[in-house]
Amino acid sequence: MAYRYFYDCEFIEDGVTIDLVSIGVVDEFGREFYAVSTEFDPKRAIPWVRDNVLNLLPSPADKAWRSRERIRTELLEFLTEPLQGRPQETIELWAWYGAYDHVCLAQLWGPMVALPRAIPRFTKELRQLWDEKGRPTLPEAATARHDALVDARHNLARWKAMTARKRKDAKPPAVDAG
Repeated sequence: MAYRYFYDCEFIEDGVTIDLVSIGVVDEFGREFYAVSTEFDPKRAIPWVRDNVLNLLPSPADKAWRSRERIRTELLEFLTEPLQGRPQETIELWAWYGAYDHVCLAQLWGPMVALPRAIPRFTKELRQLWDEKGRPTLPEAATARHDALVDARHNLARWKAMTARKRKDAKPPAVDAG
């Protein structure tokens, strides 16, 4: 069985390096994790990232700001805590255009071989699932785009919209005529 997480990362990239700015993760039951790295270099950000990502970050005094080491430790705890004593369950990661997001997440541990065994070596792609499901209507995005936690929540909403099952035998509730 899979325990699903939906996430998004904001990052600075230059074609060679992908540097984590923030990460937001939600599970399908509503638990949330959000962190902003204290170790990215905002001077390396292109103007678009400065305007659309860095300007949305919380105040530097906010508790979301953490070292990469602390993000790594707390994220692993967040991801694995619900699976304690449940060896039949594994973590499943989902993102929308998630290739760079997965690199950001994995690089918290350094090289791929250092990634803890509990964390998958790949992220499942919501955008691909959307194509496979025939491009169903998805919920509207929140106005505060490029906030990792807001976008992670939206990824969960997308997944719910794409995987909602309509039961053929379902009947509408009875109406009280009284």
